[in-house]
Amino acid sequence: MTETFRALVVSGDKRNQQVDVTDWSPDRLMDGDVTVRVEYSTLNYKDGLALTGKAPIIRSYPLIPGIDFAGTVEASEHGEFKPGDKVVLNGWGVGEKHHGGYAQLARVPGDWLVPLPHSLAPRRAMAIGTAGYTAMLCVLRLEAAGLSPDAGEVVVTGACGGVGGIAIALLVRAGYTVVASTGRMAEEDYLKSLGASRIIDRAELSGEGRPLGKARWAGAVDTVGSRTLANVLSELNYGAAAAACGLAQGMDLPATMAPFILRNVGLLGVDSVMAPKALRMQAWERLARDLDHEKLDAMTTEIALADLPSVAGEILAGHIRGRTVVDVNI
Repeated sequence: MTETFRALVVSGDKRNQQVDVTDWSPDRLMDGDVTVRVEYSTLNYKDGLALTGKAPIIRSYPLIPGIDFAGTVEASEHGEFKPGDKVVLNGWGVGEKHHGGYAQLARVPGDWLVPLPHSLAPRRAMAIGTAGYTAMLCVLRLEAAGLSPDAGEVVVTGACGGVGGIAIALLVRAGYTVVASTGRMAEEDYLKSLGASRIIDRAELSGEGRPLGKARWAGAVDTVGSRTLANVLSELNYGAAAAACGLAQGMDLPATMAPFILRNVGLLGVDSVMAPKALRMQAWERLARDLDHEKLDAMTTEIALADLPSVAGEILAGHIRGRTVVDVNI
């Protein structure tokens, strides 16, 4: 095993964080029965919060952030994995309280890992990343709630973000008619290239709304929360549901009971961090099969490990479109 490896490390404390790319030794990694040679990670919204200290994501210092990674097993004491296996990890507190993916080496419990589908290389798996995996969980929940392509328009909020973009691509590939809600109307061509049938300004959904609006959505993937989610719920068709996975606008939900008791709508919470392994494997197999890889590649930008500190604030400001892959080896 390598004597040292490169890692991006956040040190200091919650009030005074310092971010550096440095050399670490494997004996500084945390407990786990599988060691992975990391090839790629990603930049997600939560990673942006961790790197900038804008929210208390990191629980202990020093820590290697990065809530997901893909790579090759280097050593294993876990019965399911052997050296040479390709694996992917999302969540489980990695990059928050356990050293994460912004390093050339990671050590984790094998139960946290998912075998990488054969049709996905590590780079493309991280182009999907936690954002795409979360989008797939949203689609699975909507399907389980009865959503079908002939039901009408499905709205995706925060459409220019990673979850939103991949949700659009997945839904369109499955035959749904998708409306993209965004604050970046200049990105209309990009969103339509993903398959969105039309674009609406987020202002239509982000302000104060009525307890019950005009019914117009057969389903929704919401990455924003707060008033946006409340307005989406008030405009769902009878019996429709919204899958909620984000809180970019806020953690509150200023809604009423009207949509639930007058239109029988559903609010489906989607958690990607602690989802059980069987659901994770289902999501990744569907992503490998159902996601248009050309569209995925078109929405993906690659950066180096050392670029992360300067780019982290951009994702929080909503300036990053699509997905950002991090090559931890350059």
